[in-house]
Amino acid sequence: MNILNDLVSSLTGKEKGVAVKGTVVLMQKNVLDFNDYTATVLDLASEILGQGVSLQLVSATVGDPNNGNRGFVGEPAYLEQLFTIPSVAAGESKFSVTFHWDENHGIPGAFIIKNKHTSQFFLKSLTIDDFPGKGRIHFVCNSWVYPADKYNYDRIFFSNNTYLPEKTPGPLKPYREEELLHLRGDNVTGQLQEWDRVYNYAYYNDLGNPDVSPNLARPVLGGSEEFPYPRRGKTGRPPTKTDPSSESRLSLLNLDIYVPRDERFGHIKMSDFLGYAIKALVNSVFPVLTSIFDKTPNEFDSFQDVLDLYEGGLKIPHLDLLEQIRDQIPFEMIKEIIRLDGDALFKLPMPHVIREDKWAWRTDEEFSREMLAGVNPVIIRKLKEFPPSSKLDPEKYGDQKSRITPSHIENNLNGLTVEQALSNNRLFVLDHHDTIMPYLNKINSNVGTKIYATRTLLFLQDDSTLKPLAIELSLPESTSKVFTPAETGVEGAIWQLAKAFATVNDSGVHQLISHWLNTHAVMEPFVIATNRQLSVVHPIYKLLYPHYRDTMNINALARQTLINAGGILESTVFPGKYAMEMSAVVYKSWNFMEQALPSDLLKRGVAVEDPSNPDNIKLLIKDYPFAVDGLAIWSAIHTWVTEYCTIYYPNDATLQADVELQAWWKEIREVGHGDKKNEPWWSSMQVVPELTHTCTTIIWIASALHAAVNFGQYPYAGYLPNRPTISRRFMPEPGSPEYEILKTNPDKVFLSTITSELQTLLGVSLIEILSTHSSDEVYLGQRDSPEWTSDGKVLDAFKRFGMKLEEIEKEIVGRNGDRNLKNRNGPVKMAYSLLYPTSDPGITAMGIPNSVSI
Repeated sequence: MNILNDLVSSLTGKEKGVAVKGTVVLMQKNVLDFNDYTATVLDLASEILGQGVSLQLVSATVGDPNNGNRGFVGEPAYLEQLFTIPSVAAGESKFSVTFHWDENHGIPGAFIIKNKHTSQFFLKSLTIDDFPGKGRIHFVCNSWVYPADKYNYDRIFFSNNTYLPEKTPGPLKPYREEELLHLRGDNVTGQLQEWDRVYNYAYYNDLGNPDVSPNLARPVLGGSEEFPYPRRGKTGRPPTKTDPSSESRLSLLNLDIYVPRDERFGHIKMSDFLGYAIKALVNSVFPVLTSIFDKTPNEFDSFQDVLDLYEGGLKIPHLDLLEQIRDQIPFEMIKEIIRLDGDALFKLPMPHVIREDKWAWRTDEEFSREMLAGVNPVIIRKLKEFPPSSKLDPEKYGDQKSRITPSHIENNLNGLTVEQALSNNRLFVLDHHDTIMPYLNKINSNVGTKIYATRTLLFLQDDSTLKPLAIELSLPESTSKVFTPAETGVEGAIWQLAKAFATVNDSGVHQLISHWLNTHAVMEPFVIATNRQLSVVHPIYKLLYPHYRDTMNINALARQTLINAGGILESTVFPGKYAMEMSAVVYKSWNFMEQALPSDLLKRGVAVEDPSNPDNIKLLIKDYPFAVDGLAIWSAIHTWVTEYCTIYYPNDATLQADVELQAWWKEIREVGHGDKKNEPWWSSMQVVPELTHTCTTIIWIASALHAAVNFGQYPYAGYLPNRPTISRRFMPEPGSPEYEILKTNPDKVFLSTITSELQTLLGVSLIEILSTHSSDEVYLGQRDSPEWTSDGKVLDAFKRFGMKLEEIEKEIVGRNGDRNLKNRNGPVKMAYSLLYPTSDPGITAMGIPNSVSI
């Protein structure tokens, strides 16, 4: 009878089943427009309509006995009509679709889509507004769909319901399990292509380019005790000819380094612009400027020369060489990257740190304040013993104990002895000594680099400000030199240089450790493991998914153009070719559990345990803007995550029985951070508080921590004298020509010691890009789809989270207006706003995006 009905239907042209109307939102392959950077509207709708794209509903409630009880698959439906209505975002198009669904097949919970065209499109969503007996069913897709012949399986999307593995409707279970197998791609070999959806791991063995030059060879990071490292995404490229352990690289002109295509979202994203911007900077501006400066070596002779970068633009000789750029990069892009303004090259926006006062950055107060409220406020720690000690092996490095004595500092302790200051928690230190000392001889062998390993001692005053006491500059096998504050004369000039040497250390540690390693690099294994082990319908996937947006993509771009051998980072930050190697050595002491903000503050000794306070800690520096604002954000995240997790994990047994979650956590520890797999500090993931703490820490790193160390780069360091990245000469010795110049022109000595003009132009151009919020950024407490889940309890909790963040932002604004909190604005009159949850587009020095997206 069923066969007869089917025959009758086919002969009469009538589809069997009830007609179910749906709406599909998609976007054609986007083409970057250098004028507005937006995706083109889908203007080839006629090619999409008809039978070019088919969709088939999959039942979540009724299995097909003829197909292993997998959910029944409905008849194909096709895109029917293009709607051009204002509710659709720029670049997107909305189509109607009619499904013919057998009522005996239950309620759909997924759909299969097949693209029979030759080009991919970005599928945003499918919505069925009124399914019989169910009502609204919404599918959040956000995925690139390539032509069907690119896959050896069906592309499937699930509705926005959320299921633990054991609670997945039986008819959907095999689809759920198979989708994870496709994403793992463990059996996929060879070089991965853009349509591959494979998430897998590799070492950092693609930074060097030994086939081009032995000078471009770099060690493999990861997989060894010498250079452990988090894993990065697999690309499958063949090894180099010179070194089988190194992966071959794409040409610098090629930015199509593989990441799963959905990690390069279909949104109108500044990271798309970023890719072209970095390409222009690396492939065109960098070599041309190098050629220019080789012909006419330039130095900043005065601070006005530096200010001209922002106030009038810097005119460069041999402008004819810039014609090379015009042949390679569209003119609009050139203007964006190198700030062409008439004949002036590099007219840059004014950094926040010099907007109100051009000279306040030089004060001791601002120098110290930025350790608490600057771009790298995560290093300062309480001094536990005097003089500061070293953990370096004395047999290898000699006695590295500090040479700072009580006589250096006791006159500035406000009447206290050193012992009293220590016991009263008044002594703090910015200590980069042990991180840099092992590499000093290698780094200083570079003709253009001369640095020290530094320690900076500070005194906590009654008003919560820090007063610098002494700066120690150390070299291997040499007596350290200790410098103390002075305001005038040669002594004052020497003190300014000592602060610059300390800041050079801090700039390098910030970029390599605080920023790259501790946010970008450590997050990527979580992104990979989540996609490999947690289904898109898993509650923890849905919780963490927004906090992974664009991370793999920006990291891949970084490996290709920024942190690679001979790249911009090696050219503009003092460790040079040893930069990434040095970060691998620091990773040896990385501890995931210490990345939680309360744990970090306790470890650094800037807080003590106190059960009577929120988060069970009390800050020793009460006006510590990063910590005060950060603890408020941390607490809000923790509350949200706790509420969310308890909805799905009412008890520990549910957590222990979750096979996907346990596989996820095992893979993070044993593979993603495999060089740390034997560390005892990993949680066992057996009780719900371990899960909530882990997820809170992941979200904190991806959102607030990254925002705190990234989006202040241009506002603080866009004026390079405030945060130089390289020092090129040692401290002038009495009797030397440089020392004599200090008496008459100290600014010239200062500027000839720190980052050169070319390095400044390159470095500042880069951090301007990296400090910019895109127009479609999604901030903490926001989602890119209001229907990301169908669970009302979750949506209510998320709404409370957003409201709490709004409240916190108002509180931060209030603190920034409190004149009694001197570290909030400082001498430069620059409010600490980096942990405002939201921001407008551009360089704003505020805003917490959900993810490490730039």
